[in-house]
Amino acid sequence: MFSSTYLLPLLFFPLANSQQANVDLSWHAPNTTWINTLSSVINGTGIHGFIFNSSQLPPGTKYGTYSWCNMPHVRREEYPVADKQYELEYVEVIHRHHKRTPYASNTFPKESYPWYCSDEGLFYYGQPLHPKRNSSASAYWSVYTTNTNPFVPAGFNGTCQFPQITREGLDDSWQHGKDLYEVYHDMLRFLPDQLADKVTYRVTNNVITSQVAGMLIEGMYKTPAMVPLRIQPPSVDSLEPAYTCSAASNLFSSYGVGSRSPAWTAHLTAAKALYATLDSISGVSTASSDWHQSFDHYFDNLSARQCHSKPLPCAISDPSNCVTQEEADAVYRLGLYEYSFIYRDSSSSLQASVGSYGVWIAELAQNIRDRISGASPVIYRHNVAHDGSISRLLSILQVDVMVWPGMGSEVVFELYKKKGTGSKRFVRILWGGQALRSSSPTLGKVDMLDVDVLLAYFDGLVGVGASKVAAYC
Repeated sequence: MFSSTYLLPLLFFPLANSQQANVDLSWHAPNTTWINTLSSVINGTGIHGFIFNSSQLPPGTKYGTYSWCNMPHVRREEYPVADKQYELEYVEVIHRHHKRTPYASNTFPKESYPWYCSDEGLFYYGQPLHPKRNSSASAYWSVYTTNTNPFVPAGFNGTCQFPQITREGLDDSWQHGKDLYEVYHDMLRFLPDQLADKVTYRVTNNVITSQVAGMLIEGMYKTPAMVPLRIQPPSVDSLEPAYTCSAASNLFSSYGVGSRSPAWTAHLTAAKALYATLDSISGVSTASSDWHQSFDHYFDNLSARQCHSKPLPCAISDPSNCVTQEEADAVYRLGLYEYSFIYRDSSSSLQASVGSYGVWIAELAQNIRDRISGASPVIYRHNVAHDGSISRLLSILQVDVMVWPGMGSEVVFELYKKKGTGSKRFVRILWGGQALRSSSPTLGKVDMLDVDVLLAYFDGLVGVGASKVAAYC
């Protein structure tokens, strides 16, 4: 279906030790699995052991199993401790936010039951830093409606924002922080005992990432202190990403969501009967292009319900006409298929992701260089982001099996210095808590890869200071 290599060439980059490395910047196809095999997705049943209905794994299920509601991450029980000859010098974490209510655009025109979030508060207020006199009350939003207001909100009634991190998602965020701290502080003695300039946290302009960050930091440091969350202006934010790159957007649109490419429309055509059933239950218009150019909307709507133990929806006009588990599973298979196609299976995916996420990659590369040179005192950076962030990152790293990154999906970059080798550094990339495997022969299994090779790979794709991204966009 696709060409075997991407347009970028095999290049030679000088390394710090004056040797040259073969750095292959070509696109390499991911492994073939049921996820990216259309016949298996359309004709198959179930979800192959993947979990979509709880943050907790069923008894006897191995940690590391794909769990949409709470993806596996670094934690003490499974952490692969490096050989004693390696000394950890720098860690950068990026992960998706934790579970939430669906986006308002992904709710049905009228939902058959309400969704309440009265067991949590969303705190939105400003406060002077180090106030001498005046401080702020801990004010939070409390959603309500009145019988006097004749206008009824679309989607779910209740007391939630759409989206917002739910109470269960807040708890998952706290546990995520606790698990990371138990590894990088308690086990490895790497993190400082108290929050300091050596540790930073970053979020996007979407408030749900801040909702996660507050809980996560408390899970790590259990401190009431005020903690700055680093954030870039919304027009240039590299983490979400939100900067403008029309070339990348146009490339995505040429083969993915909204395109008329037969490679993309094949699964939509094969799923017409499923669409007809879902539309008859949801009340979504069959003419709605947003709901029918991908399965994103139905996927978010159904998975958000099931992650919070809510029933699958039924038609307002006929409560006996409900989405079945088999139909929900089919939506999940199709969603996974779409993300694999958009971010890995298409030979255009690497360039599209480089253009739209290359600035964050360049920032990561600079962070690593600054730690090696001593230009920065920061030893741990933590980024709370989105599925689009993690998907593009996995695309650039050319992960060998692509999935839709579920709630809390995590990638960790660890920089090590090998004892007795002078200035030699090595990097390990953990995806879901274990060493990431890449289809790129330059990266392979990223477990103590020469950091100069990784930096040469990044530089070759995005340029130092994202110079190639700026030129492309």
